[in-house]
Amino acid sequence: MKYSALKGVHDLFPPDIYIWQKVESIADEVFSAYGFHELRVPIIESTDIFVRSIGETTDIVEKEMYTFPDKANRSITLRPEGTAPVVRCYIENHLYNQPSPQKFFYSGPMFRYERPQKGRFRQFYQIGVEAFGVPEPKLDAEILSMLKLFLERLGLKELSFEVNSIGCEKCRPDYKKALIDFFASKTVNLCPDCKRRYTQNPLRILDCKVDSCIELRAGAPQVTNYLCNECKEHFEEFQSSLKLLNISYIINPNMVRGLDYYTRTTFEVTSEHLGAQKAVAAGGRYDRLVEEFGGPPTPAIGFAIGMERLVEILKNKSETLETSPKVVLATIGKEADKEGLSIAEKLRAKGISVELGYGNSSLKSQMRRADRLKADYVVIIGDDELKSGRIKWKNLKDGSQGEIGIWEIEGFKGFY
Repeated sequence: MKYSALKGVHDLFPPDIYIWQKVESIADEVFSAYGFHELRVPIIESTDIFVRSIGETTDIVEKEMYTFPDKANRSITLRPEGTAPVVRCYIENHLYNQPSPQKFFYSGPMFRYERPQKGRFRQFYQIGVEAFGVPEPKLDAEILSMLKLFLERLGLKELSFEVNSIGCEKCRPDYKKALIDFFASKTVNLCPDCKRRYTQNPLRILDCKVDSCIELRAGAPQVTNYLCNECKEHFEEFQSSLKLLNISYIINPNMVRGLDYYTRTTFEVTSEHLGAQKAVAAGGRYDRLVEEFGGPPTPAIGFAIGMERLVEILKNKSETLETSPKVVLATIGKEADKEGLSIAEKLRAKGISVELGYGNSSLKSQMRRADRLKADYVVIIGDDELKSGRIKWKNLKDGSQGEIGIWEIEGFKGFY
């Protein structure tokens, strides 16, 4: 019987996995420098968490969640995004009792049932950050600066930063009314989903990806014209901080983000190298979500990075990352095999990557294997070397070679 991976999921293996490891390593370094701490939450959660936070009228909840009953007949969902589980963790473990802001980052798989395409899968991976307890727009700019530094550390500079403010519970009702008035004469031509959104949440129409709806929303009222004084001041201070940090940005008044919990600041980082689905990272404020989950009033902001899309860009930039052994021990004969195994363990204990020969291979085939592995050195051990106590080495990068005593192998300078 022939087996294959399910549609919309994929395996990660060398050499691509080395790019993933580099991304995760740099994320850890950069985010930690900004005071963020790693947090790990479960892959499965109660369905109510996502329905309440993401919104019943969103595509994710309506169409894309992997939801099923468990043996106790509870509704369980594979997490489609990371913010709601982190908020649940923040409240359940009383992390709000710690000094603000509380800053966390996480990584791992998310799940959405949608049509697979370039950079989009049904099991996909994200790196995300969340910060709780500070309402100041300075934090918004700081987080965007952290994201910019992270992407630059990966060698990515041809990116666009788009920002917007979608207001708060005070000013958004007026904007919703303006949208209802604008689309009133256009509802007959809206897609079926947007016809329903028109009455339930008209802001969702601005996020629709159907071409006809995109055309119909041309000239729609802009949310920035309906901001209350507090939201307007917050957005202006956010922009001032971005300029202070030398972050170039574009105001995109149609960017409302795909989740209902966002308030005020929203942003996206996009790349033209990904086609239609061009967002690499996105996020924003969700100042009321913690309170809606039953916690204390807590302003919060975060973002998520799509790993597959990020890795795709790095690969398009001819990013090649490989891990090669430092040393290949080419052994000939049983006694040499034993000595080679002993030497390998001593070198590995010192942090040196070592590969051994296997299967009684000839010296020629072991040398060929060392070339294919792109090793730095080959060390040859045979009967003659065991008798003399001296072993031969060759640098495969520059062709130099020589001999050293077996007892000197651990301190050989070329390996360090």
